[in-house]
Amino acid sequence: MATPDELVLIVPRDKVPGGLDFTGVVDRPFAPVLAAVQGRGQFLPRGKVEEDPSKKQIIPYLVLRDGERIFLMKRTRAGGDERLHDRYTIGIGGHVNKGDADVLGGLRREWREEIEADFVPEFEPLGLLNDDSNPVGAVHLGLVYAADAGGRPVAIREVHKLSGEFVAMSAVAAVQDKLETWSALLFDFLAGR
Repeated sequence: MATPDELVLIVPRDKVPGGLDFTGVVDRPFAPVLAAVQGRGQFLPRGKVEEDPSKKQIIPYLVLRDGERIFLMKRTRAGGDERLHDRYTIGIGGHVNKGDADVLGGLRREWREEIEADFVPEFEPLGLLNDDSNPVGAVHLGLVYAADAGGRPVAIREVHKLSGEFVAMSAVAAVQDKLETWSALLFDFLAGR
C-alpha cells in the first residue's frame, strides 16, 4: 500500500533528455534517460511529489506478450481507487523505490509482486511514455519495456484485484474505450507499429 512517505525515484522534468513535449509513447533511446535518472535522480517522499510537475516520478511500465498475443488485465471492484474499477490495462509496473537500486530493479520487483510465473523475462526497452494532459500524468514518466512469455504460463498474483489473460490485439481494441489512460496511449503506439 502506497504511503505519502514512501520514497520514490524522481528526475527533474527539465533534466529529461530530449524534453517532454509529447503525449503518448515515443521511440527514444533509453541510455540517455537512464543516465539522467542515475545522475540527477533522487528518492523523495511520494507525498511531496504527487502534485509537483517539475519532478517526474519514474515508472517502469511493462507490456507482456506471448507471441502475437498481449497480456490484458481487468481491475476488479476490490481495488482501492474507484476510478479504476472495471478498467483494463496492458501495463505492469509502478514506482521505483529506494531498495530497488535502479529502474530495472524496480521493474523486477513489480514483476514479482504482480505476476505469478516461474521465470523473469528479459525486459527490452520500447519507448518513453508521457501524458501531461492530466494532474496524474503530469507527475509521472513511463519507461516502457516489452517482454515475451515464450509460451510459459503467467497468472495474476492478486486475483482479488485483477484478472488477466493473453488475448489477440483485436480483443484489446474491443475494450479500448475502457483502457486506463497510459494503456490506451501504449496500445495506440503498438497498433501503429
